[in-house]
Amino acid sequence: MTNQATHPVPAGVRAIAALFGVCGMYLGIVGLLMLARPGLVGMAAGAPLLFGLELAGPYMFLLMAVAGGGIAWGLFKLNNLARHGAILIAIAGVVMLVPSVSGAMVMLQARALVFGGVGIVVRVMVAWYLSQGHVAEQFKSPPRST
Repeated sequence: MTNQATHPVPAGVRAIAALFGVCGMYLGIVGLLMLARPGLVGMAAGAPLLFGLELAGPYMFLLMAVAGGGIAWGLFKLNNLARHGAILIAIAGVVMLVPSVSGAMVMLQARALVFGGVGIVVRVMVAWYLSQGHVAEQFKSPPRST
């Protein structure tokens, strides 16, 4: 654990944690709506965030909501494991968006190309920011005094 007084949470980390938190809340709300009223919300509502996992049903929405919330909480607490998880999820999101952006380019679908491109840019920014040395240094725990 890190001491919040000696290591304040950088603004970029707070923004990324908020992004993960908002995505987690969205997936949680959609998953709960799918369980409470089947057919009210289609599984395609999670497609931009789940990349095919939405076909597993509402429980996958809830599982990914918990994962997103956990990463957001871990980033707020400057947990290094949460930082690595956020980087891994961002890189996986880039990899999963490449085929849709390529297809949108070939089919000349401007809207899909813009949304896919923005998705890639945001994910690359998340991975890049969290990978920087000065940011990673904030996640290191202070030496323990015995």
